[in-house]
Amino acid sequence: MALERMATPQSSPRQSSSLSSSPMSTRTQSLQVDSVQRWMDDLRHMTEVECMCVLQAKPIGVEEDSQHGELVLTSGVGAGDHVARNNLQTLLRRALVVSTELGKMFQRLEKGRWQRVHSTAVRANCHVRSLVHEYGAARSIPPEMQKYEKSLLEKCMELTNITERCLHTDDEFFLKSMREAIHEILTDVSDSFSNMIDMALANEIQVLIKQIESSDSTSTIGTSINNLLSLTQDGPQLCSIIAKEGAVVALFKICRQDRFRELYAHALRTVASICSVEEGINQLDKVDGILCLADILTDESSVEAARAEAAAVVAQITSPHHTSTQHLASFLESMHDIVTALIKLCESASCGEVFLLASAALANITFFDSMACEILLQLNAVHILLQACRDQQRVDTPYSKDQVVTILANLSVLEPCASEVMQEQGVERLLLLLGEKPSSPSPSEGAACERVQQKAAVTLARLSRDPDVAQTAIQLKAVPRLIQLCRSPTERNNSDSVLVACLAALRRLAAGCPSSISAADHQQLIKPRLVDSFLLCSNMEESFV
Repeated sequence: MALERMATPQSSPRQSSSLSSSPMSTRTQSLQVDSVQRWMDDLRHMTEVECMCVLQAKPIGVEEDSQHGELVLTSGVGAGDHVARNNLQTLLRRALVVSTELGKMFQRLEKGRWQRVHSTAVRANCHVRSLVHEYGAARSIPPEMQKYEKSLLEKCMELTNITERCLHTDDEFFLKSMREAIHEILTDVSDSFSNMIDMALANEIQVLIKQIESSDSTSTIGTSINNLLSLTQDGPQLCSIIAKEGAVVALFKICRQDRFRELYAHALRTVASICSVEEGINQLDKVDGILCLADILTDESSVEAARAEAAAVVAQITSPHHTSTQHLASFLESMHDIVTALIKLCESASCGEVFLLASAALANITFFDSMACEILLQLNAVHILLQACRDQQRVDTPYSKDQVVTILANLSVLEPCASEVMQEQGVERLLLLLGEKPSSPSPSEGAACERVQQKAAVTLARLSRDPDVAQTAIQLKAVPRLIQLCRSPTERNNSDSVLVACLAALRRLAAGCPSSISAADHQQLIKPRLVDSFLLCSNMEESFV
């Protein structure tokens, strides 16, 4: 179990270390505005819609210099830099308002609050009509999207009419049948609205991609790339849309042109975000993106930022979280060059973020191919990684230590690893990692420390197959520390995975040197079945040490 090949998935390094927002939860995350300004924006939409209710859905004029979220779109590419981004943010904001109203309607329908069901239906209807009118007035709408709009508006009106009928009766049988009918219509409205918004977003994303593909201006392309990057932080659904519209293809075209070298880092950071979804990885595979990544990583003239972002893409596409592995076939062809470049980047990294990205890519690679571990041993990786751990400029967080100890855990499967670890005083480093504690109450940092402790224990257990390693660990008082972690839940942050790993390491050391463990500890932690010792320790509230 704990002694077998590490099976703890590696998450995106940026997600783990909060180096950027995540791979990826709700559409509102990209709206990075002041909270008061956001409230004013939302209020503007609400008051306008209420006015439309009074005016029976007649359109309201918009000020020419409006900058507060109205869906005013211009078709010219020259005016499209911040306009395209504002359009997308406005579209997302308006979509959120409608989605919120539909969600309230589902809840109120279940509770039979018919007056509120109807008023919510009216508001949702007006919001949808407002959005459709404003978007249609500014953009040429694709025929397929027009069909969705027409169907959606008809269903919204039907929803308003049928909920109004429920206000004028107390017949429970009638209301029950209406509840089912309304629920069905409401579901159709939600699905149609979601499809329409996806099409509208795709339409806007196409504008950004066309700017990237057609412009010769570094400034214009850079702005469009940054706008795409901002959108990728808005969740996996939007990343899928961006991938399907051809963003990965366009970005790799940029990365294959020397005249745009200064844009490589920005383009690759965006690619890494898009590749958090399977569609992004599929697009990368189709354009031989891995070859491009290998070229950038191995090109000594590439700036460190570009190589670091290329490493981030490698870390993303090799993440064990992905279910599809088809793209890894082409990766294997370039693996030796990529692994070599990544370990060199770890050695020369100028800061913690660069080291984190390079080491995260290596950690993921060592999970899916043992050949990578053999290559790393040949490249003196143990020395490089343990030296980096002594350099706070490179390894400055639990997240970086997590990557290092993951690589060491996977390398420790190979027999030659033990002697190299001994040569670099690696056992001392593993014991230090067993004492890793979070410096803040951050849940993500606490989880990273747990992973560091667990993998350090696993590595120690594997390496202790070598008698010299086991003897050194005992001399360095590894046994008391492992017992403390087993018996004290607070020392291991109540982590069961750390407990299992520590029990396994303790049993491995006890097998080689039984005298290193007291009779009482042997009776409770070594002699019983592993599961019995686990249950005993997991129920302890205080340390007996």
